[in-house]
Amino acid sequence: MAKTFAQMVAEARALVPGISAAEARDRVRRNPEILLIDVQDASDIAACGLIPGAVPISLGMLAIRADRDLPEQFRDARLQDRDRPVIVTCGAGGQAALGAYTLQQMGFTDVVYIDGGMQAWKDAGLPTEPFGR
Repeated sequence: MAKTFAQMVAEARALVPGISAAEARDRVRRNPEILLIDVQDASDIAACGLIPGAVPISLGMLAIRADRDLPEQFRDARLQDRDRPVIVTCGAGGQAALGAYTLQQMGFTDVVYIDGGMQAWKDAGLPTEPFGR
């Protein structure tokens, strides 16, 4: 049976914990080893900004960058430790949930997404930086 984007997001949200923007900020402050990933496409990140310290890896490339079996030039070294805590974000939270679910399926043991994404981050008055800085 074919699924819609909304159905896929709902499935991901049911299987991966979502956290508030404030909780994400607090976790990053407490643990500088957390990997914060923004899975939006570059044009969308450019339009809404990036959380300071976040790594831009588009949703379409996330599984490739995290795949240990692909040649090294395709992988992202920051995504090779499956026990490293990861927080995923996007514009409004849907793509972040899908990205977090993808990583969970790939064996990541401590992955969450920001419920509401960058919109929730901005609504909480938290800082952003321009993309490409």
